[in-house]
This record gives sequence, structure tokens and C-alpha cells, in this order.
Amino acid sequence: MPDKLAILHRILDTGITAVIRAKSSQHLISVADAIKAGGVECIEVTMTTPDALAIIEEVSKKYGDEVLIGVGSVLDAETARAAILAGAQFVVGPTLNLEVIKMAHRYDKVVMPGTFTPTEIITAWENGADLVKVFPAGRVGPAFFKDVLGPLPQVKLVPTGGVNLDTAGEFIRNGAAALCVGTAMMPKDAIAAGDFATVTDLAAKFVAAVKKARAEKK
Repeated sequence: MPDKLAILHRILDTGITAVIRAKSSQHLISVADAIKAGGVECIEVTMTTPDALAIIEEVSKKYGDEVLIGVGSVLDAETARAAILAGAQFVVGPTLNLEVIKMAHRYDKVVMPGTFTPTEIITAWENGADLVKVFPAGRVGPAFFKDVLGPLPQVKLVPTGGVNLDTAGEFIRNGAAALCVGTAMMPKDAIAAGDFATVTDLAAKFVAAVKKARAEKK
């Protein structure tokens, strides 16, 4: 099993985590194969997915170290622990829960709590968050990240919600450490039609957008 630092580096390297609400393990595997072909290897399985823990366990066993599987929509420490024991390598919450951070630390996993205000952001960071999710990021836009990182340059911020191909580069150029992307990379109609080639193409475009924006920042 990779340690927390290795997990964190992997999330930051590509800069994109796919947020999937799967119907089944086979459904998630099909989507995972498609986005992996496009260069995205970090997947967040949300707890709003039916039988999420069983899916995390099955998919984690299938992929091993090929794909980094995490859990999202985690509201409490008990859920975080159950997901970690099922195979989740990182834990993401929609809100800030300090007990979730402690639980992830206990098992040496990366934790990314959800925040919305500067006060929540610094509270999460001071309590050991490895990454700090800003949600819903579409409500504040990319410029918010530049503004917050002015006085808080040490924080690794990750936007979720409102991240698409039009905004991905702007979030990175304004200081986002990585991105969490859902339906903008995995459109429901394409997945329903079994059009996984479109998903692969979109994943590759997001990877390219992050690389381009990072190069422009240097």
C-alpha cells in the first residue's frame, strides 16, 4: 500500500480526480477504463453511490496500484474508516469535519475536507488537511482562488463543482493545486449510450488543459 505522501503526489501529479457516482462496480470499471485511457488515474467514488463500500472494495482489488481509488461525500469519521478499510486511499468530504481528518490521519490516508469560506479553509489546513476542497467552486469562480491564496499561499486548494473545460485552466492559473471533475468529463448521456470513447477524449482534454495552464504559470 502506498503511504500518504505517495498518494498525495499522485493526486497532484496529473492534477485531476474524477468524481464518479456509479450504478455498479461494472459501471464504474467501464468508466474508469475510459478515463484511465485518457490519462486520469485518480477516482473518487461518492458515498451517494448505491453499495459504495462494496464497489470501492471490488474496484480497488481489480486495479491495485494502477488506479488510485478514493471515497467522496464522507460526512463522518465512521464512514471514513469503513471506506478506508474497504480500500479507499483518500477521503473527500463536502463539508469540514475535524473528526474525519483525524480518522484519515490514523490510517495514513490523504484527506480533503470541503470548505467554502477563508475561515473554513484555514481551519481545515491548520487541522491537518492534505488538500482543501472548495465547494461549490462554480459559485465563487477561479478569481476567488487567487484572492484567498494571496494571504494563504501555503494551502493546497482544489475546486469542485463548476469545473469544466472552459474553467479548468483558469482555476489552475489562479492557484488551484488540482481539480475534481464530474459530469463535465463523464457526461451522463455518453455513459448511458456506452460512448466511452467520448469520455476518454474528454479526460485527455482535461489532462492537456491542466498541463497547459501549469506551463503558463511558470
